[in-house]
Amino acid sequence: MKTLFIGGIKSGKSRHAESFALRHSKKKPYYLATTEFFDDEMKRRIKRHKKQRKKRFRTIEEPLKLAKVIKKCDDVVLVEDMSMWINNMLYHGKEKKIYKEVEKLLKLEQDVVFVINNVGESVIGQNALVRKFCDVNGIVSQKLSHKCDAVYNVVAGIAQRIR
Repeated sequence: MKTLFIGGIKSGKSRHAESFALRHSKKKPYYLATTEFFDDEMKRRIKRHKKQRKKRFRTIEEPLKLAKVIKKCDDVVLVEDMSMWINNMLYHGKEKKIYKEVEKLLKLEQDVVFVINNVGESVIGQNALVRKFCDVNGIVSQKLSHKCDAVYNVVAGIAQRIR
C-alpha cells in the first residue's frame, strides 16, 4: 500500500503520517529522514521531529537514494519528506533522476507513506531555482497521488482523505 500526505508547511501532515504508519505497521515502522543538515535552524527542526516520534520508529537517514534503502525494509516506511528530497536532488545536480526515482519508489512492494509539501498554493518564486523546485514538487505530487492507494490533504492539523 502506498499512501500520500500532502499539506502546507506546519499543517500537521507529519504527525498524521506518523500515526498512520504506526497503525499500519506489523512491528516497528521505519522513518526515512531525507533532510540534510544545512544550517542551525534546520538542525532545530530535525531535533523537534526526533522528539515527536520518540523511539516508535527505526530511523534511517538518506538524502538521495530512497528506493535503494526502502527495498531493504521489512515493514512500513515513512518517507519524511519528499519535498526535502527534491531539494537535495536539485542541490546535488540530480534533477534528471528525480522522476525515474519516483517511478522506482512507486513500484516497490513495501508499504510506503509519503509526506510532501503543497507548494502549489504559494506565490511564484522570484528566482529560477525556486520556480524549478515548485514545478518539480508539483509534478512529483501528481505522480505520487495518481499511484497511491490513499491520499490525505492536511490543513490546519486536520487530515481529510481525498482519495
